[in-house]
Amino acid sequence: MPAPQAADLVVVPRWLIPVEPVADRALEDHALVIDGGRIVDVLPADFARQSYAARETIELPHHALLPGLVNAHTHAAMSLLRGLADDLALMDWLQNHIWPTEGKHVGKAFCADGVRLAAAEMIRGGTTCFSDMYFFPDATAEVAAQVGLRAVVGMIVLDFPTAWAANWQEYVHRGLDVFESLRNEPLVSTAFAPHAPYTVSDAPLQRIRELANELGVPIHMHLHETAGEIAGAVAASGKRPWARLRELDLLGADFIGVHMTQLDDAEIAEAGVLGVSVVHCPESNLKLASGFAPVAKLLAAGVNLALGTDGAASNNDLDMLGEMRTAALLAKAVANDARALPAHAALHMATLGGACALGLDSQIGSLVKGKAADFIAIDLDHPATQPVYNVLSQIVYAAGRDQVSDVFVAGRALLRHGQLQTLDQGAVLARARAWRDRIRA
Repeated sequence: MPAPQAADLVVVPRWLIPVEPVADRALEDHALVIDGGRIVDVLPADFARQSYAARETIELPHHALLPGLVNAHTHAAMSLLRGLADDLALMDWLQNHIWPTEGKHVGKAFCADGVRLAAAEMIRGGTTCFSDMYFFPDATAEVAAQVGLRAVVGMIVLDFPTAWAANWQEYVHRGLDVFESLRNEPLVSTAFAPHAPYTVSDAPLQRIRELANELGVPIHMHLHETAGEIAGAVAASGKRPWARLRELDLLGADFIGVHMTQLDDAEIAEAGVLGVSVVHCPESNLKLASGFAPVAKLLAAGVNLALGTDGAASNNDLDMLGEMRTAALLAKAVANDARALPAHAALHMATLGGACALGLDSQIGSLVKGKAADFIAIDLDHPATQPVYNVLSQIVYAAGRDQVSDVFVAGRALLRHGQLQTLDQGAVLARARAWRDRIRA
C-alpha cells in the first residue's frame, strides 16, 4: 500500500454538501482534504484517513460541511447605518435620510470601520465571499484582504459628486486605480458598479462597457428595483431601463442585475438569452416594498440566480442563511407553487450561483477537487435542527447563523468553534458605537 500523502488539513463532517455535480446531493461519512489552500480530494472518510497524513484533522460528527456562502450584493460599510431610518419607501429612505447622512460622514475611515463590522457579521454567518458596491472601495479591499475574506469590490460610478469623486470621469479614474492596485491580490478583485439607471447617464455607461470588455471585469448594477423607477424612466425617455441598457450594449454574460423585481416576460426571456445574472435580495425588497423578483420565471428561462442581502441599512442584517429561507418561501408564494424554489436551489443561489455571477465559479461555490478551500461547518446538533431527515432542507428552512461553527477561506480559518480568528470583535463593536454617537449627535 502506498505511503499516505501529506496534506494540510482533513475535515470529516457528518454530511458533506458539494453543491455540484448534483445540486441536491449530500455525502455521508466523507472527508474534505485541503493542501496549499485548495481542495485536493473529496472521498469516503475511511479512505481519507488511510490515504492522507494530515497536519491537522477536524472531526465534526454533528455538522454539515458546505461551500462558503457568497453574498452577491452588499453595501458593507452601511452596516454603520443599520436601523437609522427604518419603515420608509426607497426614495424617501435614500433622498431624505441615507444620502444626507452619507454626505456628512462617509470617508475612508467610516468605510473601513463599517466593513470591519460587516466582515465580523458575515464571517459569523458563514459568508466567505461578498460583492460590494459603495464609496471608497480601496478601504473595502484593504479590510477584506486583512481579515481574509474573499471580495469583489465595486468601482462605483454616479453622475453626482460625493466624498469619493466629483464627476463620473473621476469615479472611473479612481476605480481604475483600485483595479490596478488589486492585480496581484489573491482574494480581492473588482467589478464596475454603476449605481442605477436613474443615477448614471449614457456617457459613463458607454465608457464602462468599453472598459469592461477591455479588462474582463463584470458590471454590477441596481436595475428594475421598483415600479417607480420604471415609471420615471418611461416618463423621461419613453423607454424602460432594461431597453435603454440593451441599446447601450450593457447587457450580457458579464452583467449582474441586482433586484430585478419589475420584469415583464419578454425581459425575462431576453435575460436568459443574453446570459445576464440576477441577484435576488428578498428581505431588502420586502422591507422597502420594492416588489417581488419573478424567481420561478427566471429559473425557467435559464437565468443564473444569485442571492444577496443588500446593505444592513435596508435589510437589516447580512444573514445569508436567513436570506435563503426567505427566498425559498417567497418564491413559492409569488409563483403559487410549493415547488418553485426547493431547498437545494436556494442553496445553489447562495453558493455556486453567486460564484457564477461574479465570474469566480472556477475557484469557489462548490466543494470539488481543484477549487479554493472556502468552506463552512454548521452544527445541526441543536433543538431547532433535529431530527435530520433531509440535511439540505434543514439548513435552508431551520438552521440559524448562530450554528455556524467554522469558516475557512483558501484553507485559512476565519472562525473556529464560533470564535473569530482574524478580527478583534470588541474593538470592532467599540468603533461601531463611536460612529453611532457621532452620527446621532
